[in-house]
Amino acid sequence: MGIRVAIMGATGAVGQEFLSLLQERRFPIAELRLLASKRSAGKTMRFGEEHITVQELTHGSFEGIDLVLASAGGSLSKEFAPSAVKAGAVVVDNTSYFRMHPDVPLVIPEINPEDIRLHKGIIANPNCSTIIMCLPLFPLHKRYGIRRVSVATYQAASGAGAVAMQELMDETQARIEGRDFARSVIPHPYAFNLFPHNSPMTDNGYCEEELKMVKETRRIFHDDTLRITATCVRVPVLRAHSEAVNVEFEKDPDLAECYEILARAEGVQVLEDRANNRWPMPLDASGKDPVLVGRLRKDISQPNTLDLWMVGDQIRKGAALNAVQIAEKLFP
Repeated sequence: MGIRVAIMGATGAVGQEFLSLLQERRFPIAELRLLASKRSAGKTMRFGEEHITVQELTHGSFEGIDLVLASAGGSLSKEFAPSAVKAGAVVVDNTSYFRMHPDVPLVIPEINPEDIRLHKGIIANPNCSTIIMCLPLFPLHKRYGIRRVSVATYQAASGAGAVAMQELMDETQARIEGRDFARSVIPHPYAFNLFPHNSPMTDNGYCEEELKMVKETRRIFHDDTLRITATCVRVPVLRAHSEAVNVEFEKDPDLAECYEILARAEGVQVLEDRANNRWPMPLDASGKDPVLVGRLRKDISQPNTLDLWMVGDQIRKGAALNAVQIAEKLFP
């Protein structure tokens, strides 16, 4: 028996990725309803051999729907997710709005799938940078026990949506041709530049993106004692986030065993060629499911500490794939 699915924010970058993944993974769909803003209503989108007309998102859009995959922005999830739940659907929400709500499970299926059954109609998808970091770290945490994490991210334009990706391409072309360029999405010069993440700044000097990584990781790992600090940076890469992670463990990690643990870890792939100084790059991860990991090394400045380099596709595992995997466990 098929599942009646609605995609909220169907015309965005993550919404389009939902369509690709549902088809690739042969999710059992009985009906597919594409929802977006009024200005997008009437457009058609391809799903397999079908062309489906996009409908305007309203509070009545969810009648008869079993599953809502939502990626239309936090304010819209706040407004419309309760209507979907009231109509009998389960919402897997890709925005930040519900992530820290005590009644909403925050799930990475490879780490805490048991939390899915605790849902009351809504399940939250973690932040993309959190997912990419947590997937390789959790199996190491189970073996050695993490004390402290210090992470610096190198985040692609995809994290700000399809319009940001297009703006980066347009601005880059303008810079090459020596033309002026008027930005409308990214607040700072982006082509051939980088800048600390432009999410809202908080009173303690951390931006919201950095605090998401701290708070969400603790919640997913079910460990409020984890000490985590993050510096998030936007870089002129189209797709796939990179992260440099320094991890202090309770026990001294054996490097060879760490490689073995990561090689066995679900959703993780070790990619490196030490002889040729070759490590995971955004181009390696773009369009791919696994989080790529390499350049493991002992921190020479203090004991029980490991450095790792990891790269993951922000739109796939960092967003759409994680949500679809949650849906697969909801409707096995």
